[in-house]
Amino acid sequence: MIRPHTTILAEELGIALWQCEKTVMLLDEGATIPFIARYRKEMTGSLDEIVLSTIRDRLQQLKDMDKRRASIIDSLKETGNLTDELEQQLIKALTISELEDLYLPYRPKRKTRATIAKAKGLEPLARMIMAQNPIDVEQKAFLFIDKEKEVNSVDEALAGARDIIAEWVNENAGARGRIRLLFQKEGVLRSKVVTGKEKDGGNYQNWFAWEEKISKTPSHRLLAMFRGENEEFLRVSISPPEDTAFEILERQFLRNNGTSAQQVKLAVHDGYKRLMAPSIETEIRQTAKEKADKEAIRVFVENVRQLLLAPPLGQKNVLALDPGFRSGCKLVCLDRQGNLLHNETIYPHPPQKEVKEAINKVQNLVNAYKIEAIAVGNGTAGRETEDFIRKIRFDRDIMAVMVNENGASVYSASSVAREEFPEYDVTVRGAVSIGRRLMDPLAELVKIDPKSIGVGQYQHDVDQKELQKSLEDTVVSCVNKVGVELNTASKQLLSCVSGIGAVLAKNIVDFRKANGPFNSRANLKKVPRFGDKAFEQSAGFLRIHEAKNPLDNSAIHPETYHIVEKMAKDLGCSIKDLLTDKELRGKLNLSRYITSTIGLPTLTDIIAELDKPGRDPRSKFITFEFDKGITSIEDLVPGMILNGIVVNITAFGAFVDIGVHQDGLVHVSQISNTFIKDPNEALKLNMKVTVKVLDVDMDRKRIQLTMKEVEK
Repeated sequence: MIRPHTTILAEELGIALWQCEKTVMLLDEGATIPFIARYRKEMTGSLDEIVLSTIRDRLQQLKDMDKRRASIIDSLKETGNLTDELEQQLIKALTISELEDLYLPYRPKRKTRATIAKAKGLEPLARMIMAQNPIDVEQKAFLFIDKEKEVNSVDEALAGARDIIAEWVNENAGARGRIRLLFQKEGVLRSKVVTGKEKDGGNYQNWFAWEEKISKTPSHRLLAMFRGENEEFLRVSISPPEDTAFEILERQFLRNNGTSAQQVKLAVHDGYKRLMAPSIETEIRQTAKEKADKEAIRVFVENVRQLLLAPPLGQKNVLALDPGFRSGCKLVCLDRQGNLLHNETIYPHPPQKEVKEAINKVQNLVNAYKIEAIAVGNGTAGRETEDFIRKIRFDRDIMAVMVNENGASVYSASSVAREEFPEYDVTVRGAVSIGRRLMDPLAELVKIDPKSIGVGQYQHDVDQKELQKSLEDTVVSCVNKVGVELNTASKQLLSCVSGIGAVLAKNIVDFRKANGPFNSRANLKKVPRFGDKAFEQSAGFLRIHEAKNPLDNSAIHPETYHIVEKMAKDLGCSIKDLLTDKELRGKLNLSRYITSTIGLPTLTDIIAELDKPGRDPRSKFITFEFDKGITSIEDLVPGMILNGIVVNITAFGAFVDIGVHQDGLVHVSQISNTFIKDPNEALKLNMKVTVKVLDVDMDRKRIQLTMKEVEK
């Protein structure tokens, strides 16, 4: 009997069986991960999104394995090869490798040396030799000489028999399991330069003659070598010590030192080198690649999460600039909702150098549109434009902020941007994106494919399907963590809300345009095709700032409004009083509100939300300035101590923007001890840091930085 998936999951994850069963039930009912994590804590024992996602993904793997198991069993039944013992082995198999090893001897084969030998009638000889009884091997082989079957000599007969034995060795599940384990533990990854490519493969020169255990190879190094191999600069192989492999197989298949055993030994060596080693090397390469992909995806996903959850400036009137030299700086003015009010181009830099005209335009626009902050893209001419803006005198304090514009060009040419701004060109759309990113990074970045945001490592080398799934999960998680304002959110942002999707998001926006803003969550049910299930999954993540019911601007789900109403009734106050009076909330005895479906986890969440209804979980926005006078790589000198912003984090270090149009690398060995030793500290994207310049390679445009013992 096949073990229940929930039992396997509970054992693998170290959680209770009931937690797995309830989670699987909720997933089967169509509940989303954010919804389960936030609003079904009692049912799952407060499992977090990471564990819930692991259950979902592993469950699919187990289902896929069941399909493969059933297919194998059906195939064996059709060919008459299924025995009770084999069926039980297949049922007990826990991995795809185990299943395939068991099926390998019965898999339909193409023409092989063993099948040719069997066609020549040499299988009985192979069985005699494999038995390793005391026989005269050559005399037995002589009996199988048959000119018609092209067995012309004793040597040919023995060679054919060894080919058959070699295939038996290769197809033995136990032997494959032992050799697979040897590859995993002792396999050595070797990388060598392809002859003649020494000069062209400079990017891979570190791996021209490299050896290390595959079990110790970090993901970024493996992916670098595989990329070099794909580009035909490197040859990469994985193999364990051959003598150890021979010893393992000889111990299993050899019974004595007789002449038959000597033939078996030759066949074992041949079977390993010609069949088993290449087959298992392919498996190990695939497994190592999957592991490296997983780590690279984890790094990329964490970077994207940090970008999406970057502190927002909030609703401000913003002037945004997409910098440029010859083509000028595209300038746009946005209102507090991010609507485009005005656009034009200024030319403060060479060759035009219309500085006075540009200053006058900026000053007039700042006054005309009551601008509160200026966003400057960090691309070409970014530092020069920032310096230009900071030198302008305004009649009040105006915040000027450099904004990472990675992906802005992708957005500006996208169908989303064309739909938003059909009458404007890509330069205007790009500037709008820069301004909106300052106001609310999450709301703007969800419009861009995360792979275009410019973070991560080897993102184009990893499994694209897995990368896409992980990124989609991350975007959805971040959107639901922050919550979405129902009356201003774009279709793209709404489509990421639990239970909504693209179709319902469009329906919401269309309904909003036709009927005006929503004044309650309950009105969502009037939206076409917005049923009870969609409402259940999404309502708690949607906010309405000017709602009739103040709870509609909180993360409290409508299904528990009655709990809050009962709390207010018990205290003899209104819900509004409960939201504003901390002393009143302190009088509540939560145990009075526990029911068969609502326990302390949900009640605790309700109280936390009443304390700070609709609170944005993102940290507070902090302004930042690069060092004045340092605008290009030519300005750098080893020993300089500079301000920087972390723009990418990889397994081998962090890239820091120091304002010279070329990010510097802080190798993992040069990251401050604070971040390495203190578990409460962590290097994050957009973090403001202080770095020292270690080395500047002008030819290769590489900057080496350190964060250790830096004081400024």
